Amino acid sequence: MNRRTFLCFPGFKEKALTLSYDDGVIYDKRLVEIFKKYNLKATFNLNSGNYGNKTYKRMTKQECVDLFKDSGMEIAAHGYKHLSLATVDSASAIYDVVTDRKELENTFQRIIKGFAYASGSYDDRVIEILQNCGISYSRTVVQTYDFELPNSWYEWHATCHHEYPKLMELADKFISLKRPERALDYTPKLMYVWGHSYEFNNNNNWFIIEKFAEFIGNREDIYYATNCEIYDYVTAYDNLVWSVDGSIVQNISAIDVYINYYGEKRIIKAGQTIKL
Repeated sequence: MNRRTFLCFPGFKEKALTLSYDDGVIYDKRLVEIFKKYNLKATFNLNSGNYGNKTYKRMTKQECVDLFKDSGMEIAAHGYKHLSLATVDSASAIYDVVTDRKELENTFQRIIKGFAYASGSYDDRVIEILQNCGISYSRTVVQTYDFELPNSWYEWHATCHHEYPKLMELADKFISLKRPERALDYTPKLMYVWGHSYEFNNNNNWFIIEKFAEFIGNREDIYYATNCEIYDYVTAYDNLVWSVDGSIVQNISAIDVYINYYGEKRIIKAGQTIKL
């Protein structure tokens, strides 16, 4: 990375918000409406082998298609049968990942690149399996309570669960963040919230996500994105090719990349090589 340059999110924004919700339950319908109302974007992690499981309030395959297909939300894998991958043999783990990915790709006609570890279960062996199965990133259940980009895309820890008691304090801190003046090397900030929509029903606390969404949504200085949009964008920045003296840059990706170069805002368009 060129140390005189730092990444901006699209529109030269320096903050982004993403959310992640698991299992594809019927309460996702209400959650999607809340997100759309406040311009939020989320990744929904589905177990395609559990479609229509009434015991756990899973939506049917058709309900998932009707809800998510044109919603602007991302679909990611969560394991065909929701196996705790670190506790099963490699063959079972591979089957759970690949089968889920294949079923979701066939259903939604899109490439499935993301994953969320069922029960937060993973280890180095599981990460290697995901890599070999074509998964690009995976969310854990670890909470960092900060706003930093992940050190590893396969150990993508969220800022917090939505039931974290200080969620609104974190949200207030996040929207108040500002880049230090004259900073020439700065990492943009990301707030990442995760959970299960059935928790709002079980605990009768839909007000948590409604209050949070209303407070943090529809702001001009925040980039609202799915998990995969964050991954793809940051990866495009990381893959910029620089000349030795840092004066020429090539964007080999299919995504326009926004940067701050010596305090100057520049856009490196997809496939473009420019002199800065």
